[in-house]
Amino acid sequence: MINKHLKLSVLAAFAFGLTTSCQEKGDDKLQAQIAEFERHVVTLSSDEFMGRMPFTEGETKTVNYIQEEFKKLGLLPGNGDSYFQDVPMMSITTSPSSEMIIHAGSSKLSLKGFEDYVIWTQRTDSNVSFEEVEIVFAGYGIVAPEYGWNDYENLDVEGKIVMVMVNDPGFGNEDAELFRGNTMTYYGRWTYKFEEAARQGALGTLIVHDTEPAGYGFNVVQNGWNSSKLYLDSRGKEIYKPVFEGWVTLPIAKQLFELAGMDAAEMMAIAKTKDFKAVPMNLKASSEMEVSVKYAMSKNVIAMIEGTKKPQEYLIYTAHWDHLGIGKPDEKGDSIYNGALDNASGIAALMALGKSFNENKPERSVVLLAVTAEEQGLWGSAYYAQNPVFPVDKTIANINIDGVNHIGKMKDVSLIGSGQSDLEDLLENELSKVGRYSAPEPTPSAGYYYRSDHFNFAKVGIPALYFGTGIDHVEKGKDFGLQAQQDFTTNFYHKPSDEYDASKWDLNASLEEIQLYLNIGNRLVNSNVWPQWKEGSEFKAVRDAYMKK
Repeated sequence: MINKHLKLSVLAAFAFGLTTSCQEKGDDKLQAQIAEFERHVVTLSSDEFMGRMPFTEGETKTVNYIQEEFKKLGLLPGNGDSYFQDVPMMSITTSPSSEMIIHAGSSKLSLKGFEDYVIWTQRTDSNVSFEEVEIVFAGYGIVAPEYGWNDYENLDVEGKIVMVMVNDPGFGNEDAELFRGNTMTYYGRWTYKFEEAARQGALGTLIVHDTEPAGYGFNVVQNGWNSSKLYLDSRGKEIYKPVFEGWVTLPIAKQLFELAGMDAAEMMAIAKTKDFKAVPMNLKASSEMEVSVKYAMSKNVIAMIEGTKKPQEYLIYTAHWDHLGIGKPDEKGDSIYNGALDNASGIAALMALGKSFNENKPERSVVLLAVTAEEQGLWGSAYYAQNPVFPVDKTIANINIDGVNHIGKMKDVSLIGSGQSDLEDLLENELSKVGRYSAPEPTPSAGYYYRSDHFNFAKVGIPALYFGTGIDHVEKGKDFGLQAQQDFTTNFYHKPSDEYDASKWDLNASLEEIQLYLNIGNRLVNSNVWPQWKEGSEFKAVRDAYMKK
């Protein structure tokens, strides 16, 4: 099944540190590497693993498989004498009321659940309600000292609902120096807006959905209606949780401005300026939700290769092992969301990297971290970042793998989150050695840097690198590469059809990408380099604060 992929390139001949005096021997090793990568992808994405959903038999099969494969490679357990890090989680199912009532004096507006708004809660009470709660328009809901921006300045929102806009003020603005222009910052991410509102003590948050700056339609938001969501188990911790979080459609937001006697276009334009001040809307909202909660334990899987000279300094590679489990059947009746590319391929890449680093011992320690619940909210990496096995001030960098190139050999890679850290320069340097280059992600406004596991490392200040498959196909050009990417997004992403297909996957291209991950890692672990955040990165101050102590 794999012979068609075995056209040996000069690069592949030396993949994973091969040093052979015989091309035939190199061919044999390359074939073995490809076969091993393929074996992991095929196994993890098989129906037997049931879509690798946390809290299911599929999780048990998956984490046990990863542990056993780490052991076979001779890798050390990464959490003391264990390969596992327990991740306590909870599943909260919210059943909201079918309407939200808005009062403006004697006037009344009834909003329809699912159609006009979507709300949920992280609270675990059996019933959650709010009645006649004041709404405040808080612009973008951002506190960003490095940009001199504070939408909550002199504003007390305790016991109130804040309505905020999606993305950040730079989106659609001609001033590229305003935040990062059309490249979304952390402050534009919807998760940040909920977190900041909670820090400010808001009772609830409504983000105004707008398809272009959000990067997806309201139908994506609607998937969260009357559904269960996974969170880290917060029992015993003093963490303030708002009564609700949610979204409201743009047309409804405009109606709310009108009901408040405000011009919607004017208010949203002013919100893009530093002169903006939060405005009470003199509107009051009421609604309720029924809530049910289940608690369970999931697992991260951790292995390591101890450094020969600086074992107390660590490079962490991450890839998430989970996918979407068993769900709605597709048109063929297939209900298992196998997740071959997303992200069985990433776990297979971890195995290849582990084998290479173990055979060619690094000076610094290398950690392989297979995390849980990425698809549910990046929870496995969030838990690790909050409960690190290896000290953050001794962790030199994180390299995240979320899907490995299977389309074909590319001249480029897609750099996610351009302008963040020195790791990008290291990536570019390694690419240039083999006549390749990095290109900015095609849709920087979508904020992909904040949508995979490396983000949680960045939040605690650890420089993090994430890149994806490019579009500049070596033989067929950019149009072909772009079409292939779009085809995957449309027909395979988060669908049962994301299965391994030997007739379509170019495994030589996969190994070439893994080689790039390896080359970057070798530069980091066999040197004294400490990558830094670039000026203007929203994560620089976090790292600087604890590294100077």
